Amino acid sequence: MRQNFSSGAVWEDIVGYSRAVKVGNLIEVSGTVATDEKNNIVGPGDAYAQTYYILEKIEKVLIAAEATMKDVIRTRMFVTDISRWQEYGKAHGAWFKDIRPCTSMIEVSRLIDVEYLIEIEATAILPVVENT
Repeated sequence: MRQNFSSGAVWEDIVGYSRAVKVGNLIEVSGTVATDEKNNIVGPGDAYAQTYYILEKIEKVLIAAEATMKDVIRTRMFVTDISRWQEYGKAHGAWFKDIRPCTSMIEVSRLIDVEYLIEIEATAILPVVENT
């Protein structure tokens, strides 16, 4: 069974994507940037603030999909300046230091808006409940 989760962003209909998709016990979260519900950029110029806020947004969609951050097994961070890796990493570690998912931090030439410093994707897997 497939469930699509929307953020309500206008881009979802234009591009044809969902904020997250849950199939069985697998949840994939699309690339997420630091924009609030009013389409304002959160933490302009602040790599830590953007990273932390994005992870808050990811947590919200995981909760809607009946998951938690503890179910995250992989994150992918696309950053515009890898020399700021410690700032991104510190925020990521604030969420995941005990969970320790697999992760990648990849420098890209740019994101869809020049004010975005980072975009994050996540994969979560819910525990399988066995019928006895």
